[in-house]
Amino acid sequence: MNNEEIKKKLVLALDVEEIDEAKKLVDELGEYIGTFKVGLQLFCGYGLEIINYIKEKNSNFFLDVKLHDIPNTVEKASYNIIKNGANFFNVHATGGIEMMRSAKKGALEAAQKYNKQAPLILAVTILTSINENILEKELLNKNSVENMVLQLAKNAKEAGLDGVVASAHELKIIKKELGEDFIVLTPGIRPLWSSKNDQKRIATPSSAINDGADYIVLGRAITKSEDKIEAIKKVYEEIKEL
Repeated sequence: MNNEEIKKKLVLALDVEEIDEAKKLVDELGEYIGTFKVGLQLFCGYGLEIINYIKEKNSNFFLDVKLHDIPNTVEKASYNIIKNGANFFNVHATGGIEMMRSAKKGALEAAQKYNKQAPLILAVTILTSINENILEKELLNKNSVENMVLQLAKNAKEAGLDGVVASAHELKIIKKELGEDFIVLTPGIRPLWSSKNDQKRIATPSSAINDGADYIVLGRAITKSEDKIEAIKKVYEEIKEL
């Protein structure tokens, strides 16, 4: 796998407190990162300011706001997300098939009106901070995480979405059941040399890509590193060994 192929797969989570720190990450790592992820932490603080900055740098951005509301509200929100230039965004699969269809409807209407490329829309299955113990004892769901993820992924495909956000532990079964073209973005990625933090279901960059991940999300292992360039280069080297 060459550097450009690796870059396209890498998503960096801009989960930082201040916009100046986020801008610095975009400037410093734009050469190595295919897509910058703007999540709730940064978006609620700085909204379109950080989005416009990423666009000015000609980088892709993934708006990670995990929409989960009634279908009409999600449709209107999806419209505005694409109006403001997101390359892709996500919704919660637990919102149901009708809600996911509404997300796609709103997004495609905006893409057509503003002459933008059709966006990538992914459905969040089960958060990587949730394991089977939490699923059973707190959420009163007797299904295994794998079964829940697979069912939610099937719902997302039925709704016409492009793929899902799912941990590396469910990658193989999703690809087997729903096809190689069904996109999987995998969070909970930790290089061999990094700590687990608060994630329960994690994987290394190389193992996730080897199992079929189309995108992998990197976060604190890079953003909290004293030498971020060296850290991302180590990720590249790890993937190249595939």
